[in-house]
Amino acid sequence: MAELDRIPPSTTAYVIATAILAGITGYFIGQGASLGLFSSANEKEGWPNSYNVKVPQHSSDEEDEDYEDDSEEEGDGGELANFDDNEEVKLVLVVRTDLGMTKGKIAAQCSHATLACYKYLIAHNPQSPILRRWEQQGQAKIALQTKSEEELQLLQAQAMSLGLCARVIQDAGRTQIASGSRTVLGVLGPKSVVDQVTGHLKLL
Repeated sequence: MAELDRIPPSTTAYVIATAILAGITGYFIGQGASLGLFSSANEKEGWPNSYNVKVPQHSSDEEDEDYEDDSEEEGDGGELANFDDNEEVKLVLVVRTDLGMTKGKIAAQCSHATLACYKYLIAHNPQSPILRRWEQQGQAKIALQTKSEEELQLLQAQAMSLGLCARVIQDAGRTQIASGSRTVLGVLGPKSVVDQVTGHLKLL
C-alpha cells in the first residue's frame, strides 16, 4: 500500500484516462469492423453484411452430421405466387417421434430440414414471392409430430401435389439412429395451403 501511496495523483488519473480512452477506441473500431468500414470492395462481395465466414470442412459437433435431402424433384412453388400478399407464410417441421431421437438430435434434424427448404427455393426460384414473404414476416416455424415413416412420406406427397416446397431429411446414421432413416419433413408455403397438409397434426 505504501508504494501505491507514493504514486502521484496526476499519474493515477492519467492511467485511468488512458484505459478509458483505449476502451472507447476499441469499441468503435470493433463496431466499424462489423459494419465493414475497414474492408476492401473485394472482401464485401460474398457473404451478407460483409462477414468473412469460413466453414470448416469437418465439424467436430456430434449432432452436425452429414445428411441427405431425400426429396424428389417438385414444382418451384410458382403456382402459389397468386396468393394474397398479406397471407402468412410458414415452415412446418414434421418430426418422427417413433425414432426416439433426443432433443438435440431433433434440433439438428429440424435445422437440416429448414436449410434444405431454403436452399431448394433459392436454387429453383431465387425471386420466389413465397420465400420473400416468409423472410419478411419473420420466418415462422412450427414443429409437429408424426409416428411413422409412412405418414411422413404421405404428407410429403400431399404437399408436393399442392405445389408446396416439401423436403425430407434422411439421416447418415452416425450417432443415434440407423443410416437412411427419414427423420423430418419440412413444408414451406402459404399457411392456408400448408394447413391442408399438416393441420391435423399435433404440436411436438
